[in-house]
Amino acid sequence: MEKAVLITIGDEILSGNTVDTNSNFIATELKNIGIQVTRIFTISDEIDTIKDTLKTAFELGELIITTGGLGPTRDDKTKKALAEFFNDEIVLDEVTFNHLKKYMEKRGRLDILERNKEQAFVPSRSLVFQNHFGTAPCMMMEQNGKLCFSLPGVPYEVKPLIKHQIVPYLQEKFSLNYIHTRIVSVVGIPESILADTIEDWELALPGNFALSYLPVGTRVKLRLTASGDNEEALKLQAEDEVQKLLPLLGDKVIAVSEDKIEKILAEILTERKLTISTAESCTGGELAKMITSNPGSSAYFMGGMVAYATEKKIDILKVSRATVEQFTVVSEQVAAEMAEGCQKLFDTDISLSTTGVAGPGRGEDGKEVGTVFYTIRIKDQEVTSKLYLPHLERLDFMDFVSQKVIQDVVSLLINA
Repeated sequence: MEKAVLITIGDEILSGNTVDTNSNFIATELKNIGIQVTRIFTISDEIDTIKDTLKTAFELGELIITTGGLGPTRDDKTKKALAEFFNDEIVLDEVTFNHLKKYMEKRGRLDILERNKEQAFVPSRSLVFQNHFGTAPCMMMEQNGKLCFSLPGVPYEVKPLIKHQIVPYLQEKFSLNYIHTRIVSVVGIPESILADTIEDWELALPGNFALSYLPVGTRVKLRLTASGDNEEALKLQAEDEVQKLLPLLGDKVIAVSEDKIEKILAEILTERKLTISTAESCTGGELAKMITSNPGSSAYFMGGMVAYATEKKIDILKVSRATVEQFTVVSEQVAAEMAEGCQKLFDTDISLSTTGVAGPGRGEDGKEVGTVFYTIRIKDQEVTSKLYLPHLERLDFMDFVSQKVIQDVVSLLINA
């Protein structure tokens, strides 16, 4: 088994009202066990559409996974489409019904058991994987050695089903290669120049290796993926290739293991026993959110504040009113004073500040949308930078700036 096809069912995805995060998660989990997703379909909840898409999917891959379209009512079109496609009938599965009953009992909702009983009706030849976080089970159908899993659409139900039931089932049923991935994070070099710099190394990679370039903000993640039947041998082989790469990039490399920039920062702060705090305006708390997304962040993150209003920058962070009046609130001078005030307020080794205009309108001081100043203060040294990102929408702007600030902190600490 090498190829998989994902099918997302639901008009709410097609309308743009709901973001399909399931496909990204499932594709990543399958990649980790050596199964490549070759197509992702998003379709409406109509029986003929589902059947037609299943027919195409079975022509393209050996594994088909559908998400969405499973509900407690008799007009559940996905289940009907599955039964018709596999020439099967829908029957009550007692095991699933008993599981559903216990699920309802634990939540004190036996009053709606009868209304949800339809969830226990499944195609008669399906293998059922019980859902421990919802009412709709996962059903697996097999045809000519190919497998089709039908899952509910709620992400917090999909994730445990995939991680704890479906992936282990696939690993046990099929002889799958081990997959080992290494991430090398590179900054300060455009992707095109980076590609030229490592071209000879890339061309000399063993046949069981694949390299991907993944830009994130101004950082490029080089993802090295190796596959084989010996996990330890793969790890040694990958380490050997990374060591060949490092001399080509020098101080442009900021990490050789972790994927997310906030995790890279977490490793450095933990190793060096440094503390950090944040004073945010235009990023609206995104910096603090990223830093605290790591388990154990309480060891190094002392606190943060979103000083959105100018008066709060003055009152709490002790930014000088004269500075604001002379340079405006979106300026390098205010960013620097915010960082200094934050460092004193939370008594940390490092403080970060952002002040800018996320849009869609100009700032109160007339600064153009996309203008931002940020300061990184480490001990008594500080660096203030400016970005101009008029092309980014508000949320993308906040994410990009936060990524860039943390990336710069990592670079400064590594090169200190």
